[in-house]
Amino acid sequence: MKFLDHAKVYVRAGDGGRGSMSFRRERNLEFGGPNGGNGGRGGSVIAIAVDNLNTLIDFRYQQHFRAKNGRPGEGQLRSGADGEDIVLRVPPGTEFLEAETEVPIAELTAVGQTLVLAHGGDGGMGNNHYKTSTNRAPRKTTPGFPGEERVIEIKLRLIADAGLVGLPNAGKSTFLAAVSAARPKIADYPFTTLIPQLGVVAAGEQEFVLADLPGLIEGAHEGIGLGDQFLAHVERCRVLLHLVDVTQDDPVKAWRTIRKELKAYGHGLGEKHEIVGLSKCDAMTKEEYTAIAKKLAKATKGEVFVLSSQSGLGIQEVTFRLAREVTGVPASGESEQDGAPAKTTEGWQP
Repeated sequence: MKFLDHAKVYVRAGDGGRGSMSFRRERNLEFGGPNGGNGGRGGSVIAIAVDNLNTLIDFRYQQHFRAKNGRPGEGQLRSGADGEDIVLRVPPGTEFLEAETEVPIAELTAVGQTLVLAHGGDGGMGNNHYKTSTNRAPRKTTPGFPGEERVIEIKLRLIADAGLVGLPNAGKSTFLAAVSAARPKIADYPFTTLIPQLGVVAAGEQEFVLADLPGLIEGAHEGIGLGDQFLAHVERCRVLLHLVDVTQDDPVKAWRTIRKELKAYGHGLGEKHEIVGLSKCDAMTKEEYTAIAKKLAKATKGEVFVLSSQSGLGIQEVTFRLAREVTGVPASGESEQDGAPAKTTEGWQP
């Protein structure tokens, strides 16, 4: 399935049906009176968040949605049928905005939430509605009211608890494949990940959703490379796992490059809690990656995890740490008997 996280659609609700003007004409009834029914309500355009959907690709092939009009009323007090609604199925995390002004309309963040994008018009009144004690034979009816129409911009921000960021080929996809059942594309060249990938990670008895984003490069906020168009998908993440390739010529510079892009993007990404991981440590000896990790810890002023998705080095420790940051509760197996965080020999602090 192709990935699409932005679309623009035109929605048009149905018009209400017109009211009927009719009189009872029965052989044995001298004064029949009015019996025109009301028109039916026009159909609405409704959006609903559904499970097992993580793209807006359906809106690439269809951008116009028109609901059915209500049927007109008929004699013998028969009301017209309501127009059929149109339901747009979207993933959780979908935001709707006015296309011209970009004013937010609403956001669907949970499965089952609904939003009426365009309300159907009310049906018109038949002449029976206007009958009074002084006007026994009204000939007044009203047409149906028009339905709403608007152009709407749809944006998708995937809902994930934690996000993976880093330069291209930093080992993000390999890490996601190692800790979850996701199977992203993995290759030995940059930009193998072209769209965000999601995976469910288990840490003890806890689970959280991890998002893998395409790699950032210097100048991404200016549109260089794949740009920063996918960073919106980690705006909701509670914590970021920043992977730095230990085989880089300058791992500290690589870390600073990504930090610069996150701050340039804004939307609070620069202030999000970050866990730094030194990836691909199986490519070096322990003495080599230990020296690099200490240098990186001094630059980041925080703990650095040494990781290898191939050998499993540090994987359990960092997933437990992510789970604790997401839930606020230590994962089972992370704490010692006294309740203190488990010590890891592969993490350094300055």
